[in-house]
Amino acid sequence: MRSLLMRLRSPKAVLAVAAVGITYVGFNFVGVLVASGADQRAPVDAIVVLGAAQYDGDPSPVFQQRLDHAYALWSDGTAPLVVTTGSNQPGDRVTEGFAGFEYLRFKGVPEEALLIITDGASTWEQLAATARQLRQLDVASVVLVSDSYHALRLTQIADEIGLEASVSSTESATSIRNLVRETGAVSLGRVLGYRRVDNWIGGVG
Repeated sequence: MRSLLMRLRSPKAVLAVAAVGITYVGFNFVGVLVASGADQRAPVDAIVVLGAAQYDGDPSPVFQQRLDHAYALWSDGTAPLVVTTGSNQPGDRVTEGFAGFEYLRFKGVPEEALLIITDGASTWEQLAATARQLRQLDVASVVLVSDSYHALRLTQIADEIGLEASVSSTESATSIRNLVRETGAVSLGRVLGYRRVDNWIGGVG
């Protein structure tokens, strides 16, 4: 046993482990980059908009872009139902889900074609809450709307929670910072599970 530990601590072993780790992270970076901007729109039962910041009921520019994209999908007949998601941050008077609901209703989406889900501050929590409620409504398939760099993690979380989902990304710009952040989340999520990572980190957006 002691001999094995000594070998594992040798410079060659450390370099080998580091090389494997770098290769794994690099593989995930490429995956995030390739999936970025995915637009897999196809007829489904519902369009799900991932929540983002809102200011006293007014969607932030990022959130507004997601909502406008969802509106375009709904207008094109992609799905008859639009789901807005997201809870509120401390001090907020309204939830992200409600802000999205009001925005889309003002744009002309009928109230009966909208569903608000306000459970969840992170991506995993929002999708898990969405999956639970949509199963009760017999909604089988969805298209997820979020920022372009988000696509790979969205599909993997959907697989983890058993949600039949495709992704239609907004045309938002993708920064290196966002790609690196997503790479870290995907690298951990693939090994540990996204729910566990979400619990440890305290909510990954």
